[in-house]
Amino acid sequence: MSPTSSILPAERFCATYRLRVDAAQVQARSRALALEQSIEMPLEAVAQEFVRDRIVARVASIDPVEPAVGASAFDVKLSFATRTTGLEAGQLLNMLFGNCSLQPDVELLDFEPSDELLRALPGPRFGVDGWRRALGADAEPARALTCTALKPQGLSPQQLGGLAATFALAGIDVIKDDHGIADQDYARFAQRVVAVQGAIERAAAERGAAGRVLYAPTLSGGPRRLAEQLRVVREEGVRAVLICPMLSGVPTLVELVRSEAAVPILAHPAFAGNVRIAPALLLGRLFRLFGADATIFPNFGGRFSYDRNTCRAIARCAREPLGKVPPILPVPAGGMSIERVDEMIREFGTDVMLLIGGHLLAGATASGDSVLARASAFVERVHRAASMIHTDRPACAPPAP
Repeated sequence: MSPTSSILPAERFCATYRLRVDAAQVQARSRALALEQSIEMPLEAVAQEFVRDRIVARVASIDPVEPAVGASAFDVKLSFATRTTGLEAGQLLNMLFGNCSLQPDVELLDFEPSDELLRALPGPRFGVDGWRRALGADAEPARALTCTALKPQGLSPQQLGGLAATFALAGIDVIKDDHGIADQDYARFAQRVVAVQGAIERAAAERGAAGRVLYAPTLSGGPRRLAEQLRVVREEGVRAVLICPMLSGVPTLVELVRSEAAVPILAHPAFAGNVRIAPALLLGRLFRLFGADATIFPNFGGRFSYDRNTCRAIARCAREPLGKVPPILPVPAGGMSIERVDEMIREFGTDVMLLIGGHLLAGATASGDSVLARASAFVERVHRAASMIHTDRPACAPPAP
């Protein structure tokens, strides 16, 4: 045996893929997938024993999908050597879905991390409890948190600050930038953060709720720009941030934002739909392992096509036991309205952050109500709905499907 093999531990992790392939081909296709995702070459060409024994991925199981949709389909579980990931987030994604993401018959469904990966990946720094502590709400009875977005893109820093002040006066917990607001010339990051954070602090103090409203500006750009934005965040006392991990890159989330921001992180799903990875796995479990403290996802019945079971699965992956990794807040969004607050709390429980954005503005215009009145109605509805829940299940658990 090669000496190299002795330094490679036997610990492994598993991933499950859906293959759309004929039954007669599934065995060969599964073996080919295992080779493609581990060594990218024919097994017979490998002379090194330690590579064959420790590095090559293995087919652990093959299960037919019933009923098959269109062509026959199988769920194939592969077992990988943990050390092939380099214990790093970007390489983990590469091992899970690098080359095979280019093969149209493959979808990544699930990922079962090894203990070593659970120790190596950062996980959330704050999680559910950290959000409540940051808002001074940890001593309150369990309730859903409220969130809204500053929009539309194109407003000046002063206009965005005025809107943020209105939301803060209404008592909304978290006020985030719309994810399309980045560092455009009409609302530069530094000027916007100063204007919005100052407006929120003044409005919260007027309400007697100083420190109980968080502003989450959008972080975007390459490492140098992100580092400068994080400097502004620290200097201005900003106490949350928003990032799109699929745009900025998960290593950036892990190595820069989580380590240097030192505040709760909202993960936005922009560009996450461009890959064939199950939403629950990507938005729920992987974003959580990579350091997000809350994960935004398009809720059923909104502008997007996720169904109820998909949304339940995202919430479950965000909060289910996962070694010592703390649970994070699911954030259902995407065209939600005040009228759906009760339904969403019944669906997801009280360890959730409800995000209503454009409806607060469009509803105010259509009904003649002020934005302040609409935002206040949102907050009041959330508090009232939470207090009326009568259930024996834990607050953080979604209902059974």
